[in-house]
Amino acid sequence: MLKTSDMGFEGELGERLVDPSPVPSESEDLDYSLRPQTLDEYIGQDKVKDNMKVFIQAAKKRGEPLDHVLLYGPPGLGKTTLSGIIAHELGVNFRVTSGPAIEKPGDLAALLTNLNENDVLFIDEIHRMSRAIEEILYPAMEDFALDIIIGKGPSARSLRVDLNKFTLIGATTRAGQLTSPLRDRFGVIQRLELYSTDQLSEIIRRSAAILGIACDAKGAAEIAKRARGTPRIANRLLKRVRDFAEVMGNGKITGDIADIALNRLEIDSLGLDSLDKRMLDMMIKGYGGGPVGLETLASAIGEESVTLEDVCEPFLMQLGFIARTPRGRCATAPAYRHMGYAVPDAPAASESGQQSFFNDSDS
Repeated sequence: MLKTSDMGFEGELGERLVDPSPVPSESEDLDYSLRPQTLDEYIGQDKVKDNMKVFIQAAKKRGEPLDHVLLYGPPGLGKTTLSGIIAHELGVNFRVTSGPAIEKPGDLAALLTNLNENDVLFIDEIHRMSRAIEEILYPAMEDFALDIIIGKGPSARSLRVDLNKFTLIGATTRAGQLTSPLRDRFGVIQRLELYSTDQLSEIIRRSAAILGIACDAKGAAEIAKRARGTPRIANRLLKRVRDFAEVMGNGKITGDIADIALNRLEIDSLGLDSLDKRMLDMMIKGYGGGPVGLETLASAIGEESVTLEDVCEPFLMQLGFIARTPRGRCATAPAYRHMGYAVPDAPAASESGQQSFFNDSDS
């Protein structure tokens, strides 16, 4: 449940404004209206776009299906959007499902047999498919055929069903959890990177125009620098800042309005929210900067360890605010400075095994 005392940003996984995972309560129609439809409209990921343009044009020129594609990277970067664009550029149907939704071999068989020639089948979170489903997918990806077992016991026999040629696009946030046989069957593997502030500003200005929100360059930049390099978060913050602009301003998102709104939402200049700050504050004040175990830290601030590990820790590590050591998590000198604490001197830090994190604290 949401906590009214902190506006819901310290609740369960997926309820924070800066959580890159999709939120079920968000309007799907509104979300899809913000998605670009072509590669030229798609902002950022230039290397991936340039490569995909070549692969798509080559497939269309040969009249063949595009080779199977694996897109991986942090959540919220546009893997689903890019997959839809690929299907649109190919001029074929786009079928969407997810790894956890395919529970039985029959579910996958129904999806594959209903595909038309050269269609695109998109499987989100493909690393979460069961091993039994994967085994059925192998011949489908390689030979465009399904091997079905009919009957049981000694009378059982195998029946091969031919499929229309198709393109499988798999998306995952954890490429390392894919099995080698599945990963090796993808001909095109692309990684999506976090977005720069300028790219996010461009995305925000585009989304604002679609939503009919007046937003100047300073307002877009202020939202962009707090969006953790993630378009999904940027669009989510834009909608919330719009509320403040309509109530507290003249309906236009300016740098000042965006700053006031995001400060009220407890999202600071780097995109840290109240949960991130509580985690850092407990590490620094409660445990002298660490090392501290994740379970201990989670208990101390009243959160689940999986929330800290999957939601908070990756971004804090990207900023260089947390270091993971064999003895536990440690707060670094930049974290001390950002939280407004004096950085421990080298001798004091060395007593807790953290000397390497503070030697250059003043440089």
